[in-house]
Amino acid sequence: MKKAQGFSRQLLIDAIWQAFYKMNPKVQLRNPVMFLVWVGCALTTMLLLDRLYVGDTEVFYELQIIIWLWFTVFFANFAEAVAEGRGKAQANALRGTRGQTPAKRWENGDWKAVDAASLRKGDVIYVEAGDTIPSDGEILEGMATVDESAITGESAPVIRESGGDRSSVTGGTRILSDWLKVKVSVNPGETFLDRMISLVEGAKRGKTPNEIALTILLIGLTIIFLAVVVTLQPFALYAKTSLSLTTLVALLVCLIPTTIGGLLSAIGIAGMDRLLQRNVLAMSGRAIEAAGDVNVLLLDKTGTITLGNRMATQFLPAPGVKEEELADAAQLASLADETPEGRSIVVLAKERFNLRERDLTGLSAEFVPFTAQTRMSGVNVQGREIRKGAVQAMVDHIRVCGGKWPAEVVKTAEAIANKGGTPLVVADDKKVLGVVYLKDVVKGGIRERFQELRRMGIKTVMITGDNQLTAAAIAAEAGVDDFLAEATPEDKLALIRSYQQQGMLVAMTGDGTNDAPALAQADVGVAMNSGTQAAKEAGNMVDMDSNPTKLIEVVEIGKQLLMTRGSLTTFSIANDVAKYFAIIPALFMGTYPTLGELNIMGLATPQSAVLSAVIFNALIIIALIPLALRGVAYRPEGAAAVLRRNLLLYGGGGLVVPFLGIKVIDCILSLLGVA
Repeated sequence: MKKAQGFSRQLLIDAIWQAFYKMNPKVQLRNPVMFLVWVGCALTTMLLLDRLYVGDTEVFYELQIIIWLWFTVFFANFAEAVAEGRGKAQANALRGTRGQTPAKRWENGDWKAVDAASLRKGDVIYVEAGDTIPSDGEILEGMATVDESAITGESAPVIRESGGDRSSVTGGTRILSDWLKVKVSVNPGETFLDRMISLVEGAKRGKTPNEIALTILLIGLTIIFLAVVVTLQPFALYAKTSLSLTTLVALLVCLIPTTIGGLLSAIGIAGMDRLLQRNVLAMSGRAIEAAGDVNVLLLDKTGTITLGNRMATQFLPAPGVKEEELADAAQLASLADETPEGRSIVVLAKERFNLRERDLTGLSAEFVPFTAQTRMSGVNVQGREIRKGAVQAMVDHIRVCGGKWPAEVVKTAEAIANKGGTPLVVADDKKVLGVVYLKDVVKGGIRERFQELRRMGIKTVMITGDNQLTAAAIAAEAGVDDFLAEATPEDKLALIRSYQQQGMLVAMTGDGTNDAPALAQADVGVAMNSGTQAAKEAGNMVDMDSNPTKLIEVVEIGKQLLMTRGSLTTFSIANDVAKYFAIIPALFMGTYPTLGELNIMGLATPQSAVLSAVIFNALIIIALIPLALRGVAYRPEGAAAVLRRNLLLYGGGGLVVPFLGIKVIDCILSLLGVA
């Protein structure tokens, strides 16, 4: 997927216009805190216009207050508009990809050219080299290379074929070679591309449970401060002074949590945007939040924890055989073997003994390919029959040849299997030369990643179809907390349910139809884009890169979203507390001189104190927009450590920054003589 630009000139211009549009009270009503600010702005503006109508010219102070109150609403709208604008930039790029695509639909025994918009679920279409796939579907026949760069951003083409876990195709991708017969799986407007456009635009981004809970908290705090401000007027009248409605509204806006209220929506939109930048499509904001609260990660072994290809790591010769002799024979038998295992044997022989590839044409070499029946491969050269294969297959081969099977080789093969490896026996005619140790290599750095997750309180569980011994060996090497061996789809589903019954949130990845029940049951189910349609429909996220390791990044993004929301909420509430103790003493020190002792900032006048606080309140929103969009720095720490850092940095900072900011603004206003 094409990435959104940072803060381009056009994006900022569009965001400004959107900020004005969002002044609509129907739009503001979606955010109760900012709607109250909007109501205060509208009320004070009407009162100002009334005073100007009757000829009152002493309104400069109120005019400044009202302007900055409107700026507060505008900046909150601007923050949301910037976040939405980045998503809309991605949506526009995707719309260009979709375009008007023709299609060939099977009708009345023949292929008929139709527009893609007329396709319905269940239709059968034909696509060939050069065609753009018009809709999502499942491959019925054929195999082809497909360019998915418009969706995934990955330039390398991928193979799509009928049957298996790579039978799904996505509308908007392009056929590079061969042909496919595809059954359409969605109706118009429901394609993967349509959903992406809708989601990145934010059109379907509803409030998540955490957002709703936080909104309720903010409303509660707003009501409390509203009650505080309302009671100030009776106290003022009792003290034979008065506070204007404009001043009271300004005080209310400064005390209620406008900072987090103005940034809350932008934080959620930016969280989804960060996920999209990693080529993961979340079907809802709820899924991202759930990722941040995950307790258990279920990870497939192959391709996630390990590289997925068994690699030769050791030559273990039989008694009386030199290691170089074993390496030479193994290399000869692997020269025509294009599998990753075969290529790794050639590489290992070159690295260990500098054995180079040889010209076997002149030697009249005859290569024996691997078959499922023989489970062996090899080469016939210069009267020698060199074979390599699985242990039992080689046992049968040696028996037929009339050779002997060394007991030491049996022990070596068993030891390799117990370590989680695969033994590959090599024989020259009827002589057993030894064993090649094939190992499913654990990915570099994966153990450290699991340690980070453990510090965050997240349990990692490896899922594999291997036997118990092999699974245990790889689990120990990778550093996972637990494993499930010889796993079936039913086993995965039962495991997820057992963790959920313990009150845990579970995340997992999958790509096949057999993974669909588990993906649907998991709290966070990440389906691979290369997988089946059933898997993608069952999951609540789709990884367009089809990288199972991405699940760890998804959890980190979810954690960062929750950390950002918590940090800015802490900062906002601390701001309100600081502004309360900064403004109130200055506001009443004329009536109650003793309150002057609490005016620790030495604010010039009550009017300057209020105006400085209003200006600071507006500017701090705009200052925090980059942090809201970028997110706070993610660190793999436990909840207690995150809370301590949050309180110290954002709680303490939220108390100190208003005092400094308001004082600086007060000094500027005094120098300018405007308050």
